[in-house]
Amino acid sequence: MRLARSAAGISQEELAHRAGIDRTYVSGIERGRRNPTVTVVARFAEALDTTSANLLTRGAFAQE
Repeated sequence: MRLARSAAGISQEELAHRAGIDRTYVSGIERGRRNPTVTVVARFAEALDTTSANLLTRGAFAQE
């Protein structure tokens, strides 16, 4: 998710605001400390203007 957020050029705080989720939860997910539900992944995908599948696919946002 960090790569998707970085590709969108937004901060954790902005992503959290767009998704309606606490910023510390975003941080925990990016650090691998928390596991989001399918519903939360969908909210992040919408906030990042992508699909849940893209967020869950390794390398989908890798820099070329």
